[in-house]
Amino acid sequence: MALNLLGLSGALTHDPSAALYSDGRLVAAAEEERFVRDKHAKNRMPYEAAKFCLDFAGMRPSDVDAVAIPFAPISLLGPARWHYARRYWYAPDRALDAILTGNRRFHRYRRRIEWCLQQLGFDLRKTEIVPVEHHLAHAASAYHCAGFEEKTAILGIDGKGEYATTFFGYGENGRIHKIKEFYDPDSLGGLYGALTEYLGFEMLDGEYKVMGMAPYGDPGRYDFSRLARFANGELTVNTDYANVIGFRRYKEAGKGYYFSPKLVDWLGPKRAGDVADDPYIHYAASMQQLFEDLSLQMLDHYLGDILRETGRLAFSGGGALNVKLNQKIIARPDVRELFVQPASGDAGTAVGAAAYVSVQRGVAVEKMEHVYLGPAYSNEDIIAACARHPARPAWQRLTAVPLRVARLLAAGHPVAWFQGRMEFGPRALGGRSILGCPSVAGVADRINAQIKFRERWRPFCPSMLDTVAPQMLGSAHPAPFMTFTFEVANGWKERVPEVVHEDGTSRAQVLRREFNPRYYDLMRELERLTGNGVVLNTSLNRRGEPMICSPTDALNMFFGSDLQYLVMEDVLVVKDGAERQLIDAQDE
Repeated sequence: MALNLLGLSGALTHDPSAALYSDGRLVAAAEEERFVRDKHAKNRMPYEAAKFCLDFAGMRPSDVDAVAIPFAPISLLGPARWHYARRYWYAPDRALDAILTGNRRFHRYRRRIEWCLQQLGFDLRKTEIVPVEHHLAHAASAYHCAGFEEKTAILGIDGKGEYATTFFGYGENGRIHKIKEFYDPDSLGGLYGALTEYLGFEMLDGEYKVMGMAPYGDPGRYDFSRLARFANGELTVNTDYANVIGFRRYKEAGKGYYFSPKLVDWLGPKRAGDVADDPYIHYAASMQQLFEDLSLQMLDHYLGDILRETGRLAFSGGGALNVKLNQKIIARPDVRELFVQPASGDAGTAVGAAAYVSVQRGVAVEKMEHVYLGPAYSNEDIIAACARHPARPAWQRLTAVPLRVARLLAAGHPVAWFQGRMEFGPRALGGRSILGCPSVAGVADRINAQIKFRERWRPFCPSMLDTVAPQMLGSAHPAPFMTFTFEVANGWKERVPEVVHEDGTSRAQVLRREFNPRYYDLMRELERLTGNGVVLNTSLNRRGEPMICSPTDALNMFFGSDLQYLVMEDVLVVKDGAERQLIDAQDE
């Protein structure tokens, strides 16, 4: 009989998701935010996501052998709760709470999961719920999905789970071994989040904006070393400035932040507005530099021996989405291959918890080769959505979709691209994307200003053919998920300037045809037309919104922006006044 395991995340009140493994195969995975249209779906349970996974697999709740959750009780006999209490001595209510009722959050979360399962039709008397420690779920999502046969170093950098913030371990023969953990408030992810708030963005959402801002600044201008240090094998964050709770928090307009008034006394007022200017760009650069330096020191201290032995590293947790750090890790001579879980944030812990339980029960899980794990829609679904939509969209069915869209792109038009199953994780990878031609000057600014409505300094990323990557990136390292940046080779910076960031790098997706043939064929057609098998790719959404899931979501976004062309499967939707001669031209 098949082993069916449902993983449900959302333990930390954000990014709830669901993932379904059947006999070690990841059948479906999706984030709740996509269905409920609420970014990060805070304080929700993964009801719609779980319902989708079960429906997609044709399973009933009674077919599920166990439900894995990425949050577990933490024993008072270990160091975690005592460390928390000692470091938060200045908030005695919180410190005592950690000692006396330190698993209260777990019990509350479990009750909410039980409620969610009941709404889905599960009989709780017959449903086994298996708690997996949060950082172990992150570790499993990286190691078990990496497909590495050899002994593998495992790194997890996060804000925090139950109490742990950082995980060092290794995987061997399918088993995960823990070497060391750090505990709250000693969290590099938390520190980066605190500076994200100070720089005017939302924690858990704006860290990548800080990373995008950093190349515009000079990290040597300000010394951030007072904020955290790594010495004698221990990470210590300075809680005079950051990772603070209670009365130590800086407050503004009734909201408390994760940094202190002392940070504001030192660096000046919190940034406001959209402008990336002096001194804030330098603060972003200094924070990024500190994050990289400390991460690499910790990696070397705890995992250096394993890396020198095997060269394999699996990385997860929110910190693993820091693509600049990942570029530095790949550059290490002892790293032959780095696997970063594409959904490294908390959404990915649904995959990790289910994968961990699967392996514990003797069923190895498959290597994660792609993230096209969400819903797909037929041409009939799309035409029906057009018929129902109040904008009464004009549409037509296309033949030779890759060729037609390549012509539009080569002529300088951005195109919304909605194909196949929705991606799992934060990156658009050719399922729900806005595309542009990276050799057309100004297309990135146009997409930022008129379609995405986001900050001008935010970079765009390339998707490219696997035949192009070695030339453009000078690397054959696998990069299917946009989890690394690469230095762009000379010559290519001039050929595709719209996808090269301020520092000369690109966060690239390198695509193999077997995982998304239509997207691959589009890039081949673009290569034929422009000489470059590269496309500018950004997520199909507007600023502050989750990525598009359904045809109706796509139409709503299309008519709420300056986009002129939307291609959903074989159906092209065109706004009045758009150039039609390109579409109506005969196929060659």
